[in-house]
Amino acid sequence: MTASAPADRCYRHPDRVSWVLCSRCGRTVCGECQQQVPVGVRCPDCVRELAQEQRTLQRETRVANGRPRTAVGGRVRQWLAQPAPVTIAIIAVTALVGAMQILPGDLSSQLMYFLGYSLVEPWRFVTYALVHAGVLHFAFNMMVLYMVGPAIEQRIGRLPFLAAYIVSAAGAAVAVAWLTPMSAVVGASGAIYALFGMMIGMQRMIGRVQPALLVMVGINLVITFMFGGISWPAHVGGLVIGLALGFGIGWVHKRMRGDQATKAAWLVIGGVAVVLAALFALRIALVL
Repeated sequence: MTASAPADRCYRHPDRVSWVLCSRCGRTVCGECQQQVPVGVRCPDCVRELAQEQRTLQRETRVANGRPRTAVGGRVRQWLAQPAPVTIAIIAVTALVGAMQILPGDLSSQLMYFLGYSLVEPWRFVTYALVHAGVLHFAFNMMVLYMVGPAIEQRIGRLPFLAAYIVSAAGAAVAVAWLTPMSAVVGASGAIYALFGMMIGMQRMIGRVQPALLVMVGINLVITFMFGGISWPAHVGGLVIGLALGFGIGWVHKRMRGDQATKAAWLVIGGVAVVLAALFALRIALVL
């Protein structure tokens, strides 16, 4: 019996280290094996299987009212098989809040982060990431979340990913409290930059960081400082927090597997959360 490749190595080329996962089955694939799809990559086996399933589906379905149906008349709902449910849920909730922003009432002012308000309304540390300054602001953040989130979620688990996202959003707000305490902030950009940092940290711990990821982060950092109205403390703070989480969780997953890796990842996330809480408490002590 042939031993399976380690989790951080390509399943077809065990001598090649990679952090890229197939968006369908979650197996690690190297650059040669990666098959590009509209969002993420897939392994060659999944590409063949999906092609076969599509051919079978075309034979067994009939079209009614312009919508695909199975042979017994049921609608095909492939989105239910989405491999990153937490990422999709975050996007859905953010989209719902975004839709509510067009209703009467100033929802942004109720959910945005501002240091003075956060002392008596602590939920603002998270809710500010659900409101955006416009459609383009929302679309860009959610597009990046959909591109980066699933790979991290599949690697570290659903609940740890959700916790890391929340801690990242709160941490970006703490950075704003230290660097621009009089500014009000909206948008998920801080948490998105933290996901960039997590990807960089985890990739570095097991091998080489993908150059495309570094280029993407670099371009976005340049844009951050080129244009006004962008909270650079949230972006930079989120990136630093993400790097801390990424290096910590990457170190854990390099040395552990299974439940032990999950428990240790929780310790990393909890440790970062404690440090952020201490930093915020210190900032409040200096203000008061």
